[in-house]
Amino acid sequence: MLIPRPETELLVEAALARAPQGARIVDIGTGSGCIAVSLALERSDLRVVAVDRSLAALAVARRNRDALGARVALAASDVLAALEATFDVIVSNPPYISAREVEELATEVRDHEPRMALTPGPRGTEVIEQILAQARGAMVLLEIGFGQEADVRKVATAHAYEVETVLPDLAGIARVVVLSAHHGRK
Repeated sequence: MLIPRPETELLVEAALARAPQGARIVDIGTGSGCIAVSLALERSDLRVVAVDRSLAALAVARRNRDALGARVALAASDVLAALEATFDVIVSNPPYISAREVEELATEVRDHEPRMALTPGPRGTEVIEQILAQARGAMVLLEIGFGQEADVRKVATAHAYEVETVLPDLAGIARVVVLSAHHGRK
């Protein structure tokens, strides 16, 4: 299904506000492509690439991109492993639910979303760790799960990134994290 939630709008708004003019931006784990397509339609100056390791998800993203006439390049990649390009900004709504928490999710989410779109593994931060390990100094904006801020801060520090700001969703829950590379280290 790959259903975007209202919290994803917060991620898009944060990226639009922070991306420099003409930035190269990549949406990791694009799913339906809603983030990448929204960025491209809102800011024609951005050079947007959308990646996903699921070919089925990329097919959905391609249909959405084409239907809306957005300029978005699509690529099959596990995080950035298949890409040699560098980016100014990375955005991602990665899978972040720990494996044990998946069973507690609402049935409509648990039974209709692809499992790899929900959980990356036991900790819930595995894909976030991959993103920061491969970010090459880019600004990173991530949607995170309830109660995950402290874990994301630890992961950021381990990968020479620092949390610039944490944006709350409408319920006041820490939902979007903006990270930058420590100066002098990439």
